[in-house]
Amino acid sequence: MKVLFHPDKEDMHLSSVLYALSDPVRLSIVSELNKLGERTCGGIDVSVVKSTKSHHVRTMREAGVVHVRVQGTQRLLSLRKHDLEERFPGLLHAILQAYEGTEGQKVSE
Repeated sequence: MKVLFHPDKEDMHLSSVLYALSDPVRLSIVSELNKLGERTCGGIDVSVVKSTKSHHVRTMREAGVVHVRVQGTQRLLSLRKHDLEERFPGLLHAILQAYEGTEGQKVSE
């Protein structure tokens, strides 16, 4: 089985983390993991096809935002809160607070 790359805390870059958190689908995944804890990829409800969800998970994993644990045929995702907080204090909290504060609001043109 292929070994999944997860950057060490010291190797996480702000630009990569911000990029990973810049997409609405990825933000919704991070928000769900923050609220509910570890989940299987299939247990996360987002309105994209499986291959797109896999791409989003890979982007977040390679940036250091999530940890993916393989258990049999399942991939379990968890948020790397502790590592993110140590590396970039307050960043995740601020982004999630802003996201969850605007969740459900419609953008007017």
